[in-house]
Amino acid sequence: QLQLVESGGGLVQPGGSLRLSCAASGRTFSDYAMGWFRQAPGKKREFVAAITWSSSNTYYSDSVKGRFTISRDNAKNTVYLQMNSLKPEDTAVYYCAADGTGLVPPRMYDYWGQGTQVTVSS
Repeated sequence: QLQLVESGGGLVQPGGSLRLSCAASGRTFSDYAMGWFRQAPGKKREFVAAITWSSSNTYYSDSVKGRFTISRDNAKNTVYLQMNSLKPEDTAVYYCAADGTGLVPPRMYDYWGQGTQVTVSS
């Protein structure tokens, strides 16, 4: 079992930045690929970004590519999502998730955090 807890969400103005963190505990964090997802009110959950267990590959949705950066620090059992140039359409609950299958790209996420709210508004 792997427990995931997101933090770092909040209210920011358009064009601002936030850095989300996802702290993992329970299992060996470095065994898992990690992903970020988001869900806005009235919309389905969508993929945002992912990073492999070795950090050798990263993946981004077209909507965030060039603005968001995913990274991980295995020594701290933490994955990050740096969000720059935020737009109102980025408003959502952001979730981190873990994939222990080794699939590339990661796509079988069995562990999820409870989410952190990101609101982009002036």
